[in-house]
Amino acid sequence: MSALLPLHLGHMGLLSILRKLKSAPDQEVRILLLGLDNAGKTTLLKQLASEDISHITPTQGFNIKSVQSQGFKLNVWDIGGQRKIRPYWRNYFENTDILIYVIDSADRKRFEETGQELAELLEEEKLSCVPVLIFANKQDLLTAAPASEIAEGLNLHTIRDRVWQIQSCSALTGEGVQDGMNWVCKNVNAKKK
Repeated sequence: MSALLPLHLGHMGLLSILRKLKSAPDQEVRILLLGLDNAGKTTLLKQLASEDISHITPTQGFNIKSVQSQGFKLNVWDIGGQRKIRPYWRNYFENTDILIYVIDSADRKRFEETGQELAELLEEEKLSCVPVLIFANKQDLLTAAPASEIAEGLNLHTIRDRVWQIQSCSALTGEGVQDGMNWVCKNVNAKKK
């Protein structure tokens, strides 16, 4: 087992979070990680896998991390968020268990754009009823908008067809990431059939 990714996520390893997924053995959990470019998706992914986050370049295609443990396989797809890549997002929608949408909380000029992208994702038939976790990232920056303000700006309270959660976090420091992943694990089976 030692060849696998080292897993330490805050005080509680990803392993112990995964153990809480009381469901069929060998269940594969497919997590789609989306958001505009520079929102912090890859940093978040590397934080989950306890990898070095000091040198991260924009994602041109996609990164995928698979973590196999305790009969669970967590597949996290991190897809570039640059405008020219976004049309390809839909190629990855099939069989998604959880959508994690990452927002740069300090980039207020792009709130409208990120809100439109999220709204379009929530309209997608292949993502219908898929639980969504919104990470209000970069909370370590003084200019970051609080999660509550972002939730209001994006009209999250109007989402009725799925469970959703907004979680403030800093992918850089790891703060809030564990809380978000706890929510993911609790709601991975909440996909309304």
